[in-house]
Amino acid sequence: MDSEAVREQITATVESYGLMAAWEEVLIPTLRYVGRRWESSEDRYVEVEHLLSWHISVALHHAYARAAARNRAADTRPVLLACLPGEQHTLPLEALTAVLAERGMRVLMLGASVPVEALEATVRRVAPAAVALWSQSRSTADLPLARHLAAIRWGIHGARTRSHVVLCGPGWGLRSDPDLLRPFGLTDAVRIMTSVGRPGEDAPTAGQGQVQESM
Repeated sequence: MDSEAVREQITATVESYGLMAAWEEVLIPTLRYVGRRWESSEDRYVEVEHLLSWHISVALHHAYARAAARNRAADTRPVLLACLPGEQHTLPLEALTAVLAERGMRVLMLGASVPVEALEATVRRVAPAAVALWSQSRSTADLPLARHLAAIRWGIHGARTRSHVVLCGPGWGLRSDPDLLRPFGLTDAVRIMTSVGRPGEDAPTAGQGQVQESM
């Protein structure tokens, strides 16, 4: 429960490994370890998990702010990131937001538990190149909503287009759909989100199988 030590170690980890490697190789394994301690100790470690999560979130926000100030966003359609209605787990999308900003992407991060109406209105308003939908558990995974967002079209007649919808998080289970994309982790999610935003590149292929909990 040494807040300063936690902050310093997280900062040093990101600076030493880089944001993507720090997330996948250090931060996520640490969060999983603390989560297992919490589950096996009758909530005795909930304060540790909350402290760690908060400091990781702060580090990700700082990384995003630094990247956004340093890198001029590309003149392309933005990508949209949001948690599904009822979903409160935002850390994975915060990591994705920061990494995409490092790569000069235009990112709209809506955060936790975004209502259906707000998701649809944002897609129609900003015409994002991709929409990443995070679901941590099966109770929040809404495949009909994902398909609905993927079906929204805009543009002039004869040249209408749509957003690529990316299903992120373990809540989606083994569900698959030819019109929806599935990353295997943060690295794969970054590959997909950056490729769909670049004119002239082929759309990425959908992943198969279980999405890793880290993304």
